Amino acid sequence: MKIDPEILFHPYAPGTLLRVTGEDAATFLQGQFTNDLSKLAEGESAYGLWLDRRGRVLADSTVVRRRNGPGYWIASLYSDGSTLGQHLSDHVIADEVEIQDETGAWAGMALMGSGAGEVLGAAGLPGFGFPGRRGGVETWEWLYPRAAQDAASGFGAGRRKVSDAEMELRRIRAVIPRVPVDIGPADLPNEGGLDAVAISYSKGCYLGQEVMARVKALGRVRRTLVRVAGPGTAPVPPAALWNGAAREGELRSVAAGPDGFEGLALVPVGTASAGAALALESGGPAVVTLST
Repeated sequence: MKIDPEILFHPYAPGTLLRVTGEDAATFLQGQFTNDLSKLAEGESAYGLWLDRRGRVLADSTVVRRRNGPGYWIASLYSDGSTLGQHLSDHVIADEVEIQDETGAWAGMALMGSGAGEVLGAAGLPGFGFPGRRGGVETWEWLYPRAAQDAASGFGAGRRKVSDAEMELRRIRAVIPRVPVDIGPADLPNEGGLDAVAISYSKGCYLGQEVMARVKALGRVRRTLVRVAGPGTAPVPPAALWNGAAREGELRSVAAGPDGFEGLALVPVGTASAGAALALESGGPAVVTLST
């Protein structure tokens, strides 16, 4: 196999991998997922969310229509498999649907760089792949059975491995929410900009759709996720942010940067202007700067 050293790789353990099969799998998932699955061909995928009835974010995932067999894969980088599996199982009423949690038996690798999809497609590796959301560069996710670890190790040979810390910094700089850490059960998708990539406003009903329609009609939300930076050692998130004695948001995730820490924070829309600064304690110095 020809090695392209410009394509980076990042091995990881997926947060969720569910296999959903059964006669009613397609209609069941379409009625729960925020994005449209009705036009997926075999091997195609869609990124979206799983909401509660109030439109709050329980989990995110990519849903992949299986190529070698009936049904679908539900894969998430960060959302917990047992939580999502239980959420889906709670909504199976009279549907002919079987949900199997295979998270522990599979591993993942992200490939990043121009042509990553072509390289992955030509490799003939076990498992399946789909476009990723890593920010800034072409990314593909490859999920494979742990029994195929030798193939994964060989595929990574000769390419630069991206560490967990570097990957987290890349994610933060691209303002890609980590669900449910940055945007979760107390938050609306729109507060993290997820409405642009994860929600269909033209498909049929799904859990939380009425709330999404109302938010779209209003055209605004009260809070928004922004990138921040501060000096010194990063505080342990979630950490309150302050404007004088007034609480003015919350730092949700952090990573070490070259000159201190960088992170994502959920703040009021009126506060979210580039160059604004907040404090890490009530009445403290405004050392955490915001960028948009």
